[in-house]
Amino acid sequence: MVLTSIVAGMLAMALAVPAPSQGGAGVLPDLLKLPEPQGDVILEITGRVAQRSVHVKLDWESLEALGTHSVSTTTSWTDGMHVFEGVLARDVMAALGAEDVETVRAVALNEYEVSIPVTDFERYDVIFAWAMDGKRLTARDKGPLWIVYPRVEHSELQDEKYDHRWVWQLYRLILP
Repeated sequence: MVLTSIVAGMLAMALAVPAPSQGGAGVLPDLLKLPEPQGDVILEITGRVAQRSVHVKLDWESLEALGTHSVSTTTSWTDGMHVFEGVLARDVMAALGAEDVETVRAVALNEYEVSIPVTDFERYDVIFAWAMDGKRLTARDKGPLWIVYPRVEHSELQDEKYDHRWVWQLYRLILP
């Protein structure tokens, strides 16, 4: 009887804890319902989600609310291994409710633009990095956001077609 009560209590506690998202961010905020940012806008997202137009502006606080993920990898533009921190791209898409989106266009401050299949975000731990080796990225060193792929973990990502998707100075995502 006592053992049954203990097991029942442990089961109830386990069921009460929310499961984290695939990226470990827990319950994600609905980005479409966020108030206007109080700080500097770091990332704008425009386009269509679920048959409606969206224009979302994110500051540091709203980006960090989506959770932090680290990726240790090399790049084609730096020497050696680096640790990048940022938000998982798939968590941003999930917080937008963008399940029906197949591609996004990533736009840099210099207007460089590339289309990225959303399957990249689902298949790999792609992040919108805001820090490298513990230091916040600035526009001078590829920030404030840099799309980073975990190329060390997946040899297929060590290919020029993926290198073109590493958008630095990212400031806008456009959904079709």
